[in-house]
Amino acid sequence: MNKKLMGRLALGAAALALTIPAVAKMTAAPRYGAFGIDLTTQDKAVKPGDDFWTYANGAWAARTKIPDDKGSVGYGAILSDEAEANVRKILDDMAANPAKYGATGKQVGDFYASWMDEAGIEAKGAAPLKPYLDRIAAVNNLTDLQTLFASTGYESPIGVGMIPSLADPTHYVAAVGQGGLGMTRDFYLLPGEKYDGFRKAYRAYIQQMLELAGIPDASTKADGIFALETAMAKEQWSPEQNRDIAKLNDPEDLAGLKAKAPDVDWALMLKVSGFDSANKVLMTNNTALTAMGKIMVATPLQTWKDYLAFHFVSGHAAFLPKAFDDAQFNFYSKTLSGVKVKRDRWKRGVQLTNGALGEAVGKLYVEQYFPASSQAKMAELIENLRTAYGEKIRNSTWMDDATKKAALAKLTAFEPRIGHPVKYIDYSSLKVERGDLLGNAMRSAEFDHQLDLQRFPKPVDRTLWGMTPQTVNAYYNPLANQITFPAAILQPPYFDPNADPAVNYGAIGAIIGHEMGHGFDDQGSQFGPTGKFENWWSDVSKKAYGEHTAALAAQYDTYEAIPGTKVNGKLTLGENIGDLSGIEASYAAYQLYQAKHGKAPVIGGLTGDQRFFLAYAQAWQAKLREGLQRQLLLSDPHSPAMFRVNGVVRNFDPWYKAFDIKPGDALYLPPEKRVHIW
Repeated sequence: MNKKLMGRLALGAAALALTIPAVAKMTAAPRYGAFGIDLTTQDKAVKPGDDFWTYANGAWAARTKIPDDKGSVGYGAILSDEAEANVRKILDDMAANPAKYGATGKQVGDFYASWMDEAGIEAKGAAPLKPYLDRIAAVNNLTDLQTLFASTGYESPIGVGMIPSLADPTHYVAAVGQGGLGMTRDFYLLPGEKYDGFRKAYRAYIQQMLELAGIPDASTKADGIFALETAMAKEQWSPEQNRDIAKLNDPEDLAGLKAKAPDVDWALMLKVSGFDSANKVLMTNNTALTAMGKIMVATPLQTWKDYLAFHFVSGHAAFLPKAFDDAQFNFYSKTLSGVKVKRDRWKRGVQLTNGALGEAVGKLYVEQYFPASSQAKMAELIENLRTAYGEKIRNSTWMDDATKKAALAKLTAFEPRIGHPVKYIDYSSLKVERGDLLGNAMRSAEFDHQLDLQRFPKPVDRTLWGMTPQTVNAYYNPLANQITFPAAILQPPYFDPNADPAVNYGAIGAIIGHEMGHGFDDQGSQFGPTGKFENWWSDVSKKAYGEHTAALAAQYDTYEAIPGTKVNGKLTLGENIGDLSGIEASYAAYQLYQAKHGKAPVIGGLTGDQRFFLAYAQAWQAKLREGLQRQLLLSDPHSPAMFRVNGVVRNFDPWYKAFDIKPGDALYLPPEKRVHIW
């Protein structure tokens, strides 16, 4: 739950967010093309001013098929595959030679081996479920029910966890929020044949899971579970509402929790979860939690027991025999996302092990695959971006002097973390047994929970990471004012020491700028230099900023990603601001680079600016299955890749000059209609 809450409040992690430093000269051949860009991806039959994403990526899109075991394909997927393959080498050796790696290595090897032992999993059948389902069956009253709601491994309409305090991010606060649905919230609520089909398939999946677990009267119970979740969905906050930090920020003492949601035994849930020492609890989704309490007491206890049993089986299906795993795949991956076949078992095992013992694996990954030179070059590029942002802020025409001063203070306080943590998690207390896959998964979840409880009374440790080094991604944390770039993202096409500087600035420079830009987007701008939730804006500057961002949201509301479904400009606003401010800052940093090293030459018939923008567009080279795209449009704060390109460049004046964009081109916006953050 704490991770879900953090996701709500911590903005960031640009999907496939990229990060890369530039170098002064090409010293060897880059991985892609003659200077870092694969020009065979272009569709030159399309005018850049009509559809710049397709101009840059259209030939690639036409010839590239999404693999049957994936929901998407693109550069990010390529890098993830490479990282998985490298981690597999580590895990295979650990599983085969556990003594070679010491106690932690044995834990990792045994965990991975327990996943790969398909014959052993089949032989046990559904027996590993018995102690957990017996515990659910023993529930006799609301006290027993809420005890399970607050216990690790069991689903709940009310989650309990912790995050850094919004009022004082140097210390943790307990937090509660909504949860407990088996599908994206809007899938329960939206009208239409497509969503009717999803609802029918989900209800059938509930019944199938109950039957596989040997639970009687599965059809009637499935009806009750589906009706319960639909009622919950109607009361839960939408993804757009979950972006309103001010409304999420409702700290309450125990009496306040009881006053707002009197049907919930808050003292019990906090005690069971281990947060009963909290003086204040952040009550996110407060109106939804009030409604969850009412639903809890109005729903028959047996229906809640059925709900818990179904979610336990479904949530742990991957650790059970093939019939359970197949059923989960067929609904969530095939029906909802359009994925045709399951990924190879070893690939799923890599992700599972990364999730359970990720930093133990990451330490070895860094030793083998992350050169120290990458860290130094990243630091250089980040500082170039910081300088560019500083100039942008000082020259802003819509910020007054007081707000500029505060913005510069926040920029100065940005803390970049590159490659890997300075210290790694100690997993020595985690018990791992070969041949006990479900038990290993449950103990891993409890280990994570106990780590939180150990940290809760102490000052926030700013060295902790929210991603493993082997993760192909990046993120900004507003509660710490930190930007984090894991080792696995620091490779071509995003980081290539042999690429043209224009390519490095356009590809990952823009995404480094994106992550830094989150500090000033519609959410991040509500946090100060230390990560405290506070207003550092003058009324005049805030009003001007709101006008800029409202215009950007209105633009994105018009973009149709799949037939009949448009981008949600309000939901995606923070990421769209990050994209636009990122390219603005990175372009400015590239101009600073040229001022120092000389004007970029024409290479392959392309100017430096043209290479910059093509690299930016190719960084968002991605194709998604319609099912996956539909889910993301309803819940994900990131816009589809095409609009992360087209929606950005049409607002950026240098792009018009670079490609001679004229009135009449489809993406052309009159100067007065272009949105400028900086």
